[in-house]
Order: sequence, then structure tokens, then C-alpha cells
Amino acid sequence: MSVASYLEKNKDRFLQELFDLLRIPSVSADPKFKQDVVAAAHFVKEAMEKAGADTVEICETAGYPIVYGEKMIDPALPTVLVYGHYDVQPADPYELWDSPPFEPVLKKTAIHPEGAIFARGAADDKGQFYMHIKAFEAMMATGALPCNVKFMIEGEEEIGSDNLDTFVLANKERLRADVILISDTHMIGMQDPSITVGLRGMAYMEVEVTGSNRDLHSGTYGGAVANPINVLCKMIASLKDENEHITIPGFYEKVQELSAAQRQRLNEAPFDLSEYKGKLDIQDVHGEKGYSTIERVGIRPTLDVNGIWGGYTGEGAKTVLPSKAYAKISMRLVPDQDWHEIATLFENHFKAIAPSSVTVKVKAHHGGAPAVVSDSSLGYQAAEAAMEETFGKRPIPTREGGSIPIVALFQKELGSDPILFGFGLDTDALHSPNEHYGVKNYLIGIETIAAFFRHFSVAHGK
Repeated sequence: MSVASYLEKNKDRFLQELFDLLRIPSVSADPKFKQDVVAAAHFVKEAMEKAGADTVEICETAGYPIVYGEKMIDPALPTVLVYGHYDVQPADPYELWDSPPFEPVLKKTAIHPEGAIFARGAADDKGQFYMHIKAFEAMMATGALPCNVKFMIEGEEEIGSDNLDTFVLANKERLRADVILISDTHMIGMQDPSITVGLRGMAYMEVEVTGSNRDLHSGTYGGAVANPINVLCKMIASLKDENEHITIPGFYEKVQELSAAQRQRLNEAPFDLSEYKGKLDIQDVHGEKGYSTIERVGIRPTLDVNGIWGGYTGEGAKTVLPSKAYAKISMRLVPDQDWHEIATLFENHFKAIAPSSVTVKVKAHHGGAPAVVSDSSLGYQAAEAAMEETFGKRPIPTREGGSIPIVALFQKELGSDPILFGFGLDTDALHSPNEHYGVKNYLIGIETIAAFFRHFSVAHGK
């Protein structure tokens, strides 16, 4: 039986298994889901074992475990390392979901007429890493596995992968591979397949602004004592100028500027601005002056408020002058920005612009380095050939605005360029209510991954 025939015969089971994984609310950011995150790790372990891995281990860390598995068929053959994460973003606000976030359902959409799986983690990253396990199963079942394979699936990606570097450093020989596959990115579209060759880094901060030593009556004290929410809003507004240029001193000092030719090539990727605005129901785009939308999300750094709170937000009215106000602020970074340096620049500047009527605390939650991946390696060429085989069209190399901090870690410590082999779409509502992943994307992803192994083996002369 061929891999394609095996996939066709088992596609309904492959979907149901993914549904079972999606039902586990493995939210790493919220301690109340701790047991569920651990349960997801055990689910992944069992799936690897059933697929045919010889060695599967739940590796404990200072946080959530890493599931490691491997199938070494011949040391002379090339080895593929697969990375993914089984943790997911919080599903809040639950009331904005059309169906319960941890009860996966299939729905047809205009973009996915064959159906899409709606659930938290469907595209980020359960649906995508599980494709690799199913492709591995298909190759094992049909005697078509041409390479050794190793799996490293972690449970802390959504909170910064704090313990992954320790694991990688302690297991460099164990993780040694000829190529690393990561499916945690998206394509331009099903008609325009693409492979990501660049990712932004990130520095994620939290700020606290304190005024008085307690909440005050706004009638008695309003106008005489600083309102931390008002102050915070003014401070945040000053972090960008009228051209959406970030005003933190030194912020752009190490930003890698692309040549005119590189920018032109980047902008040749298929992109319909009217369609883009229509999908988001916005009247116009917004961003740094002098750059296209593609450039703004691919090669330029950003600063965004991800959450802001303080004072009274319950039902009805309460005329309170709050003691404290808070915000979470993230900065997406580009080569050659260092997130530790940027976090320090942000903290120093934010404290410097605070009026003397308040005090400020700044906390760096987590961050990661940006990365650029070669499009001339044997791994990229195999991925390119595999996509052209299954999609019928040569993929376009693109840069993506998201962050996967471990890519730079893998490049540095394991000495190999990861292949960012994602099959989602930018319309999949990652990190938002009603996250979904196309059934066709899931199934063609499995087929393409199996094709990658074959092409990669041939590229190595095996």
C-alpha cells in the first residue's frame, strides 16, 4: 500500500484523533489547567508509540514536560528532527466563541468549503505538529520511512519556552539531526503555497503604574491626584510618533535594513490589499510610514499593547480614582535586535517618561531572537520539491511576522537551519476566538511531510 492510499483509508481516524487531542485544554499560561497540560503530554507520548517510535520519553523540566521520541532505522541515513508544541493559548474571552473552544467541531467556511476544525489549538499548534506523527505512522505502516526521525514536542511555547534551552543544551548529541522540521507557521494560501524563511523575535513586557496608596473617591480627589490610568495611557501614546515610528532611544540601532532589491522581491508575493481589509472588516491599514503591509509584518519591528486594565470594570458605575493601572506590551523584533537589550531600553525609557506623581514597575515576561532561514539548503530544497509535488505549484519564500524563539536557539546550538513548514492560513484566527484549521490543510500537510522525507533522502543520495 502506498502512503497516499494509507492516508485516504485512515483520514477519518486521523481527524478523530486530532479531535481527542484538541479536547484537552492544555493552556500553559493558566495554572488551573496544569493537569490538562500534563495530560496532553501523555496523549502525545502514546500517539508516538502507536505510530511506531522505538523510544518515547516524557522528559521532565522545571516547568511542563517535553515529549521526546525517535525511530532510528539506520545511522547511515539522514535524520529529521521534528519540533512542535502541545500547549495552547488561553481561550478567553469564551463568550466570543461560536462553539466551545475545547469541543472541536467541523464547519464549512468560504475559505474552507471542505470544512475547518474549530477549536483552540487547531492550527497553533496541535493540528500542525500532529500531522508529523500521522505522516510518520503512514510511512512506518507502508514501509516507506527513508530517514531516521526524532520528535521533540514541548508544552511551554505559548509562555516563552523558558525550559527548552536547558533541555537542548543538555541533549545536543541526542537531538543531532540533518534538518529540523517545524510546522507552526502559515502559507499565503492553498493556491499559493509558501515556506517561511524569516521570523520576528519578541520582547514581552508588563508595566505597573501606581499613584496613591489606595483607590480614592474621584469627586474628592479627582483633579488633585494623578490617575494612573490616565498617566499610563499618555505614556503608552508617547511610545510612537505620528509616523508610527517607535520613540524609544536606541530601539532601531541594530535593525537590519533590507536592500531595495530584497524589499521588491518580498513585495512580489501575492497580496490583495482590498481582500486583506475585507477579511478583517477594516476601512484601512495602519502602520509605519514608508513601508508596505507585507513589509510591516515581515521585516519591521513593532510595539503593541496586548492588554490594559485598572480601576473599576464591573457592572454599573463606581466613581473611583484607581491606585494602580497595568498594561502588557509586546515588541516584535527583527534581525539583528537582541530582546534582552530591547527589554532594557524599554524599561529605562518607560521609567524616564513617567511623571513624578506616579511610580512605575516594569517586568520582562519573556522574549526570543528573530531568525532568518536559508532558502538554498538541502532541507529547503526538499521542502520546496515536496510542496510542488502535492500542491502542483512551487512555493514562495516569505517572511512571517510571528515569533518562534526556539528557531534561533536551534540554529545556534544544533547547527542546523529549521525548515518552517507550516500549512495554516493567516485567516485561521490564531490566538483569537474561533481558531480553526482546514481539513484539507491538515490532510495535505500529512501527505507533503511524507513527500519531504522522500525528497530529503534522495537529496542525500540515499
